[in-house]
Amino acid sequence: MDGFDWAGFWAGVGSFLATYEAAFRIVGVIVGAAVLRWVLGVVIRRVVDRVVSGVKKAQNVEHTVELSASPLHAVRVVQRTRTMGTVLNNLTTWAIVAVAIVLVLGELNFSVTALIASAGILGAALGFGAQNVVKDMLNGLFMVFEDQLGVGDIVELQSTQGPVSGVVEIVGVRVTQVRDVGGVLWYVRNGEIINVGNKSQGWARVIIDLPAPYTSDVDEVQRVLLDTATAMAAEPEYKRKVLEPPEIWGIESISAEALVIRLVMKVRSGDQFDMARALRLRLKLALDEMGVAVPSLNRIVMDGIDAREAARSSRRPVTPPEDSDL
Repeated sequence: MDGFDWAGFWAGVGSFLATYEAAFRIVGVIVGAAVLRWVLGVVIRRVVDRVVSGVKKAQNVEHTVELSASPLHAVRVVQRTRTMGTVLNNLTTWAIVAVAIVLVLGELNFSVTALIASAGILGAALGFGAQNVVKDMLNGLFMVFEDQLGVGDIVELQSTQGPVSGVVEIVGVRVTQVRDVGGVLWYVRNGEIINVGNKSQGWARVIIDLPAPYTSDVDEVQRVLLDTATAMAAEPEYKRKVLEPPEIWGIESISAEALVIRLVMKVRSGDQFDMARALRLRLKLALDEMGVAVPSLNRIVMDGIDAREAARSSRRPVTPPEDSDL
């Protein structure tokens, strides 16, 4: 070992490194990009998992918190968080790959500036040709980030192709899937959505307009309606769904046939439909016990253009006879 030529050895190593310097740099760029992508992926995944696990734990809290955070809201938070995590992962991957490719091409003595200019022109051409797809994706990302809708929400969408209402099943980056009350699954492009009406965010209100005979005792009818709604709101089955005590807003309209009395109840979002059905049944039974018959409101008076249009639309279409001897 004492006679080993260390100077020559290190000179050979230096010559080897100088010869394959570009190759080592390329390998370093690739390894560095892979490590950076792995680190960022771990960070994003941990953040998403922590948010999701926090939401799941929040669903086991006491009654007061359950009032402000319904299961639909929790599903929406989880879905939005996971969507954001997927988007961030994709953006991170593409950004790191693009930078790594540019650095590798630079080490190979390619004209990176000309390549970037060419890629920009190609990207502009593709963006112009696929502008609808880009619009769908951008609109979908904004809807997710802004929490306009989420999985399990009951929504009414106004799109360029017409209105769509139902329960959201999937919120994609490009297409949102909504299943209506008849079971039909609608695929709505995000770029075509103009307005979003969400019935599952925050809170909802049960509104019942109940007609009573014109000659009835209005104060007594209102008292019975309010007592019935208050008793229902106090039942254990419905107590957690009610956010505020029921209210009588008074007479909504007056006609020769009936007085329409409005009863309202503020409830948790998503529960307004079940609560309204149960409340209607109890109000019906209470009015029957009181001896109040709900009057019929079937009279329709039309004149002028409306009457003519209704008459024309109600006529049975006449099918012309088949060709005969003329």
